[in-house]
Amino acid sequence: MLKVGLTGGIGAGKSEVSRLLVSYGAVLIDADRIAREVVEPGTPGLAAVVAAFGEDVLTDAGTLDRPKLGSVVFADAERLATLNAIVHPLVGARSAELESHAGAGDVVVHDVPLLAENGLAPLYDLVVVVDASPETQLDRLVRLRGMAESEARARMAAQATRAARLAVADVVIDNDGPLDALAPQVRRLWEDLAGRAADRA
Repeated sequence: MLKVGLTGGIGAGKSEVSRLLVSYGAVLIDADRIAREVVEPGTPGLAAVVAAFGEDVLTDAGTLDRPKLGSVVFADAERLATLNAIVHPLVGARSAELESHAGAGDVVVHDVPLLAENGLAPLYDLVVVVDASPETQLDRLVRLRGMAESEARARMAAQATRAARLAVADVVIDNDGPLDALAPQVRRLWEDLAGRAADRA
């Protein structure tokens, strides 16, 4: 098994890279998806979030109001740290459980937005960083996701710097250009990863 950490700043295109890797045969463990799972209604995770942030972060249906919680934590580093202390251990445990089901020759890609921020690079055999300039990230968040520019800038500021992400990279995927320039890079990456995994099996 080859354990790959995949990360990139918001709007850099990490989701597209993970989608392409899955299409080639990678086993994907998506930290964002798991982070949503562990705070679903009835979970200890949601109870802990409500205990820390109050009932105001719930919708009328009793689910987590993610935009409201986001507006609270992304403007306050201390409150963001509180949320991370609740969610990250739960995500780590679930990720390990999913990884345990992978086969000996599999390429297991952990899609982890906060890999650099949380010093997680040593957990993986290889770290892949999807890179785009801050200008490109901002344009995608505003134009494609419909974020207000102030919110997009706050989200970007809450993440590691571009230099910090690149410092932990074993492989850098340049996604500053058009989508058709991305696919050939990911194909080459997959061939490398599959070869490494086969050597380990």
